This record gives sequence, structure tokens and C-alpha cells, in this order.
Amino acid sequence: MDPIAVISILGGLILLLLFIGAPLKPVRFIGQGAIKLIIGALFLFFLNAFGNQVGIHVPINLATSAISGFLGIPGLFALVAIQAWIM
Repeated sequence: MDPIAVISILGGLILLLLFIGAPLKPVRFIGQGAIKLIIGALFLFFLNAFGNQVGIHVPINLATSAISGFLGIPGLFALVAIQAWIM
């Protein structure tokens, strides 16, 4: 299946969940978690895009997206600190 079609379908489902809402709590919980993962990946994308000028690069994977998505900006700063001091 074409990747653009898959992304379009997933995006449509996320928008549907955002506007209509999910009738069941587990589905709503999974939808909110997926949205937070996507937001975390976007945070990391913009960090890598703008941080490239100063040498900051945090890889985008499921673990780092979850940390930055669920913890927000403090989680993003924690990932940068871990990357700078440990790696």
C-alpha cells in the first residue's frame, strides 16, 4: 500500500477522533496516546531542524517520541541534556 495513503487514512482517523470523540474510554485513551506520540515526534523534528545549527541531534524513535510527547517541553529538554552529557 502506498505510504501516502496510509498516512492520509491515519490522519483522517485522528481528525475524526478529535472532532467527533470516541464513545468508548479505551478507544479515547488510545487516540489521545497516539496524538501525544505524534506531537512528540513533531517536537523532535523541529528540535533537530533548528538544533542542527548548534550541534543538537536527538534521534526520532518510539521511546524519544513518547518521552517528549507525554512530558512535553521539559521532556524535550531532558532528552537534550541526556544527549549532551551522556552521548
